[in-house]
Amino acid sequence: MGLKRKKERPGDQGLSQLDGPTLGYFRRVGDALEQGFEEDGERDLFITNVLGEVRGQVLELCTDPSVSIILERLLAVCSASELRRFLAALQPHFAQLSRHRCGAHVVQMALLQSARLGDQLQVAEEGEGAAEGGGERRSLEALIRELSADIRGDFLEHASDTHGSFVLRTLLQILGGVILSPEDTKKSSRKKAPRGVKRDVHTGKVTEFAVPDGFLEELSDLTELLEKNVRVFVTNAVASPVFQIALQVLGRKLPAVSRTLCAAVIEYLGSIDQAEGCSPLQVFLKDKTASHLLENIIQVSGKKLFRKLYKSHFRGQLVVLALHPIANFTVQRLLAATPSQKLFSKVFDELCPALEDILAQGHMGIITELAAACIKHKAKQAEVLTKLYQAFHCCQPASRRTACAPLFVSLLTYEIFYGLGDEDVNTEHQPSEEQRLSSISYHGSLLTQHLLHFDEPTPVTLSLAAMPQGDQVKLACDQAGSHVFDALLTSGTVSDKQRRKVLRKLEGQFMQLACDRHGSRVLDQIWGSASLKAKQAIAAELASRESELWGDPIGHHIARNLALTHFVKRRREWDEHQAAESKRRKMFAELLED
Repeated sequence: MGLKRKKERPGDQGLSQLDGPTLGYFRRVGDALEQGFEEDGERDLFITNVLGEVRGQVLELCTDPSVSIILERLLAVCSASELRRFLAALQPHFAQLSRHRCGAHVVQMALLQSARLGDQLQVAEEGEGAAEGGGERRSLEALIRELSADIRGDFLEHASDTHGSFVLRTLLQILGGVILSPEDTKKSSRKKAPRGVKRDVHTGKVTEFAVPDGFLEELSDLTELLEKNVRVFVTNAVASPVFQIALQVLGRKLPAVSRTLCAAVIEYLGSIDQAEGCSPLQVFLKDKTASHLLENIIQVSGKKLFRKLYKSHFRGQLVVLALHPIANFTVQRLLAATPSQKLFSKVFDELCPALEDILAQGHMGIITELAAACIKHKAKQAEVLTKLYQAFHCCQPASRRTACAPLFVSLLTYEIFYGLGDEDVNTEHQPSEEQRLSSISYHGSLLTQHLLHFDEPTPVTLSLAAMPQGDQVKLACDQAGSHVFDALLTSGTVSDKQRRKVLRKLEGQFMQLACDRHGSRVLDQIWGSASLKAKQAIAAELASRESELWGDPIGHHIARNLALTHFVKRRREWDEHQAAESKRRKMFAELLED
C-alpha cells in the first residue's frame, strides 16, 4: 500500500504514487547511507546499483517527498559516469521536475555536482555503460547544455515559478563556474539575523571552478533573455533573484556583460514617466523587490556606471533614502561600493548632517558603513567622530568624550545612559567605577570596532580604558561586545601602550573571563599577543584556582591552552617554552612584514 497523496500543486499533476515495496527499498537505502561503508569501492558499487534502479522511474521517485531526499544524498557522492546516466534519464522530464516542489531539489543537487566533478565535464561515457543507451554517450557538458536549452525555450515560466527559479539560479552558477554561499543550508538560513541586519543569502564563501567555453556561451545566451525581459525581473518577486544571481556570477566571470545588464535595468527604470524633478529610480528604491536588484547593480557596477547612478538618481536624495525603511539598505550598498575618495567625500558631506536623525530612525547599518568607508578611503575620520559625539550628546562639555565607548556600544545617548534629566544637559562628566553597561548592541559593537581601526583611535582607547572594570568584563563576555577586544588587539593603529592601558582593567577578572564562552575567547586573544611578563601574571592569577578551572566546562580549555599544570609544577620549563614561543611569533611577524 502506497502513501496517501497530499493536495496537488501546479506541476504535481500526473505523478503516480509509489508502492510499499519501493518505499521500503529506499528507506533501507537511506539507512545504509546513514551507517556508511567500510570501503569506497563498496559504496560506489552500492550507489551504482541504486541509481540503476532509479533510471526506470525517475519522475515518480524524484517527486516523492521521502525518496527525493535519499536521491539527493546519493547524487552528492556519485561518480561522473553515474551522474551522466542520471541526467540523461532525467532529461525527458526536466521541465516538470524543475517546477515540482521535490523534483526541483533533486535537479539542483544533480547540477551542483558539476563543481565537484569539474575536471570530467567534457568526458563522454566509455566502456560497457555506454552501450546501455546512446543518449548516455554524451558528456556532462553536453547534457547540462541541453538542459539549459530546455530552460531557454520556457524561460519566463521557469524564472517566475517558485521552484523553477531556484533551478535556474543554480544553472546560472554552474554555467559561470561560480557557486555562491554553498554553506547556506535550510538550517542556517532559519537562524535569526541580528536586529536591523538584513540577511544577504550570498555574502558567504564563494567557490569558483573552471568551466568549458560552451558553458560561458550558454550563459551569454541566457543573459540575452534576461536583458530582453528586464521589465519582468524588476517587478516580479520570484524572478528578480534570478537576475541578481546572474549579476553576481557575471560580475566575476564576464564583467563587461554584467555591466551591460546593469545598464539595461537603469535604462528601463529611467524610461518610466514620473513627476517632474523626481528620479524614476526613487520609487523603485523604496520597493522591496526592485531595491534588492538595485543593491546588486550597485555592487557590480563599474566606476563609470556608479558615477552616473549617483549623479542622476542619488545626489540630493541620500538623506531621504537613508531614513526610508527599505531604501536605506541600498544606501548602505552605495557607501560600501563607492569607488573613489572624491566621490565618497560628496556622499559623506550629504549624509553627515543627518547622522543623528539616521541614528534615531534605527538605521545603524548606514552609520557602520559610513565608518567603514572612512577607513577604506582614509578620509573624513575626524569629522565622523565629531558627528558621533554630537549624536550621542557627549561632544560638550569635552569631559563627556571619555564616556563615548560605552555610549557607542550600547547605542544610548549620554543622558539616557547615565539617567540624567533635562536640567543636567550641560553637566560635566564625573568618572565612576559604578557598573552601568546593561546591554550591548550588535551595531554598536561593530561601530566601535571600526573606530578602533581609524588612523587616530586614541579617543576610543582612552574611553575604553576609563570604563569601570565591571563594564569591561561585561563587554568581554558579550557575544557582540567581545569583538571590540578583537579590534583592539588586531588594529594596526592601536599602540601596545594603548592596549595595555585598556587591558589593565581586566586584571583580577581573568577567572571570570576564562569560564565564560565569549570571555574565554577574548582571554585567548590577549594571551596570544601578550609579553612573557604579562603571560606570567595571567597564569599566576589563574593558577590559584586551577582545580576550579579544570572542573569548568569552558575553563578547562583555558587551563589546557595556558599549560597551567606545567606553570605550577615545572615553572622553569614553562618559562622557557613561552619565551621560545614569543620569539618564534615575533620572527614570523617580521617575515610577514617583509
